[in-house]
Amino acid sequence: MLAHTFCASTYGVDAHIIDVEVHAQGGQPFYSLVGLPDRAVSESKHRVDAAIQASRMEVPRGKIIVNLAPADLPKEGSAFDLPIAIGHLLANRQLMNDKVPKTVLLGELALDGGLRPVKGVLPIAVEAHKRGFDYLLLPEANAGEAAVVSGLKVLGCTSLRQVVDWFNGKAEVAPHVTNLDELFSQHTSEVTVDFADVKGQENVKRAMEVAAAGGHNLVMVGPPGSGKTMLARRLPGILPPLSLNEALETTKIHSVTGLMRSGSSIVTTRPFRAPHHTISDVALVGGGSIPMPGEISLAHNGVLFLDELPEFQRKALEVMRQPLEDGFVTISRARMTVSYPSKIMLVASMNPSPSGDWYDPGNPEGTTHGQMQRYLSKISGPLLDRIDLHVEVNKVSFEELSQKSQGEASAAIRERVMACRQIQQQRFLGMDVHCNAQMSSRQVRKICRLDDAGAAILKRAMTSLGLSARAYDRILKVSRTIADLERSEQIRGHHIAEAVQYRSLDREGWLG
Repeated sequence: MLAHTFCASTYGVDAHIIDVEVHAQGGQPFYSLVGLPDRAVSESKHRVDAAIQASRMEVPRGKIIVNLAPADLPKEGSAFDLPIAIGHLLANRQLMNDKVPKTVLLGELALDGGLRPVKGVLPIAVEAHKRGFDYLLLPEANAGEAAVVSGLKVLGCTSLRQVVDWFNGKAEVAPHVTNLDELFSQHTSEVTVDFADVKGQENVKRAMEVAAAGGHNLVMVGPPGSGKTMLARRLPGILPPLSLNEALETTKIHSVTGLMRSGSSIVTTRPFRAPHHTISDVALVGGGSIPMPGEISLAHNGVLFLDELPEFQRKALEVMRQPLEDGFVTISRARMTVSYPSKIMLVASMNPSPSGDWYDPGNPEGTTHGQMQRYLSKISGPLLDRIDLHVEVNKVSFEELSQKSQGEASAAIRERVMACRQIQQQRFLGMDVHCNAQMSSRQVRKICRLDDAGAAILKRAMTSLGLSARAYDRILKVSRTIADLERSEQIRGHHIAEAVQYRSLDREGWLG
């Protein structure tokens, strides 16, 4: 007898429905699983047989062939256990099949018949709804995530026995309901780390406010102990909350990598990823035989923090150049090509020299000019061009550290950032642009119009600093954000002047 069930598999952040065909007939025991399965799928036979037996049902015997169609797409993961088991029971006439054609099945089987959670549930739920399925039946721990998709009945089950009883009409399973408004209202903007705790560094705080307001990339250069890492970890506290579309995009990426916590529904806070400097280029941008997202995609709609930037492998840093520019990563392999979004805020920190000190002409035993130049030159010019703000971070004086008064709280800064983002949302209404940093060159020319004073300042900066065309665009984008913070429709001279100040690493004496 031939039986059909339906499963799904993720490729990138999208999913494909998989037709699971089970053909059973008498004869000598023989089992074959075809359709490009990986090791986890191939081993499903042992889990399926044990789970069926533990659920007090008959394990099919004889010649059994399982085909996962389309056969030319690679299949990975343990989510195929449940649809294969249901296919076995259908082929063995232990199950009614009136609901099977309307249902997508997902789930890993435990040897006792229990259902364990799987990854990639949200994109699968989106595809199941798009393809017109009525039900998505999956482990109870994944139900909240799948129920984010409206119009699809999501049934969370705990065991194979419960699934069989539902198909046979012996048990009812209530569809899971997720209230998105309630989820977002429960999320608070309170953070455990606050800018109010930071003593001094007012110029850096201002630069971080500008970066957050426009979604700009930022690099901080300063000696050890000046507070670079501390400041970077407080940046998420001043970013605006995720919109629903951004939350869904972020959740898809975290879902396919298995980072969603059991029982969670959707990512409601902006990601903050801080990989160690020993990370490989594949781990940073993504890859593998079946391509998976890297850190730059896991930080999508959030912050990617690279501490001690020159210590990262040069190859790893250079492969970030295109994703930073395009906002997505394309990974090509012999069998497939997938794309992952990578619209991030890159925040980096670095020392000015191997010893951590600045070059001081008055200290012959200190860091030399050549040492500082060689160290800073580990960061290529094209990568620095893609970083909008270069900020010098100096050590905090004793007077500033001993002050009893606190600095401005993150909540107050966040209010200004959100007001600035509101202006940008109105400006880019109907476009695939969410903030000033994402503007294309054509949009920059159209939107970032200068007055005479601003044009004159920018011309002098371009000539004296030898800036590239990309740096020119970056200055205009940052100046547009500074003007938005002041609620100014026109970009004026002092906006350009402040934006030029944030190009420290382009100046003579830094990278030669």
